[in-house]
Amino acid sequence: MSDLTQPDLVRADGSPLRVLVVDDEPNIAELLKMALRYEGWDVSVAHTGGNAVTTAKDVHPDVVVLDWMLPDLDGPEVLRRMRATDDDVPVLFLTARDSVEDRIAGLTVGGDDYVTKPFSLEEVVARLRALVRRSGARRASARSVLSVGDLTMDEDSREVARGGDEILLTPTEFELLRYLMRNPRRVLSKAQILDRVWNYDFGGQANVVELYISYLRKKVDAGRPPMIHTMRGAGYVLRPAS
Repeated sequence: MSDLTQPDLVRADGSPLRVLVVDDEPNIAELLKMALRYEGWDVSVAHTGGNAVTTAKDVHPDVVVLDWMLPDLDGPEVLRRMRATDDDVPVLFLTARDSVEDRIAGLTVGGDDYVTKPFSLEEVVARLRALVRRSGARRASARSVLSVGDLTMDEDSREVARGGDEILLTPTEFELLRYLMRNPRRVLSKAQILDRVWNYDFGGQANVVELYISYLRKKVDAGRPPMIHTMRGAGYVLRPAS
């Protein structure tokens, strides 16, 4: 796990990279899952194309390992549907076909790289690291504005607005909202929030999270459909207003 501390191999908020592994062969999927978890990455698995598309919408992966042949949708169709909601997620195709024409086809449909079966786990990990680094460089230069529903945040200017209305935040409120917006639809525990926003353990004073969540609600949700939700016993989640 020596590369885990490198900034381009973790998410912007310091949390593990999210990898979606899509393969209908349970043994292969499990091997990949174990290898990538050993790297310190957060791994989700799907065994069908339909489940892959749904899971991608839920977890917002940083990179996808996608089998070309699946029992319902083929890899190119899964990729097309994923890119409809996340047009720059990098994808590594897995396939048993090794002709030049097949390699070209895999890249033509929008795949970023291509590994043939049987493969070495070390090669897959190395290819994914390279994809993440390239993708991170593209996103760093192109994306400084976060958007969840009608809520937007410019990380450079530190301007926040909902429905076009400016929201003024204190520095701590801004960092808390940024962490929530970087993890939309994901339930974040008080411990995670303390660690990422305040960078140390409050020694039992987790109520500071409740306090700042209440401050944010008054500014972000006041008079509007709520976006910040409490998941009792689990933490908090930010999602677009229904």
